[in-house]
Amino acid sequence: MALPLLDYPLTSQNQRVDGFEVANQGGLRLITNEIDEVIHAAYRQIFNEQQLTASSRLLALESQLRCGQISVQDFIRGLATSEVFRTRNYDTNNNYRFVQMCVQRILGREVYNDREKLSWSIVLATKGLNGFIDSLLNSEEYQTHFGRDTVPYQRRRILPQRSSGAVTFAHTARYGEDYRDRLPKPMDMQFALFNWETFMRQADWPTAIGLLAGMSLLIAALLLFSVTIGSSAA
Repeated sequence: MALPLLDYPLTSQNQRVDGFEVANQGGLRLITNEIDEVIHAAYRQIFNEQQLTASSRLLALESQLRCGQISVQDFIRGLATSEVFRTRNYDTNNNYRFVQMCVQRILGREVYNDREKLSWSIVLATKGLNGFIDSLLNSEEYQTHFGRDTVPYQRRRILPQRSSGAVTFAHTARYGEDYRDRLPKPMDMQFALFNWETFMRQADWPTAIGLLAGMSLLIAALLLFSVTIGSSAA
């Protein structure tokens, strides 16, 4: 039995406040003569790729959208459950960060708090990646703001009383610090030049003195033993 979505408190983010400006600040609706723009906007939003590469494209899924066999919502579902998305986003992050990224890219807003991260992480853990993506796309929030034919976008990023909009989610790194720290480091970071002052400051002197004292005693004992053996032989 699937667990119900854990309740979490809402906070006053921009997208929850009504305004007089045009609400859609980046979403593209499916129009026949603009299908290429819709496809590229979907890739940018879900894959977070500013330059679309051949290895990222899902041509069969694109063809279904062009032929009207699937909706934009289904196209978003296909992108978010693809092997490309799984490899580049799910496999390189912990569940909490992955949940945050998906809320940003699919629901078009920042997570409200850690409680919401935990709530969606439970869904991810119990339903798997596909079930988690389905839950986001089938949510009332997604249906209200994007529906079947609009590409998700960062909602109300630009406010009329501000000189510049909020930082786009596209500027968020693909993976977190925990994954970054496991990546191979450049050679110049692995083998830094020897610095005598740094060595003197960071050396573990009590341990070093203990080792030197132990080695000195061992050498003295060996010398004494060799002298004793030499005397006996004479």
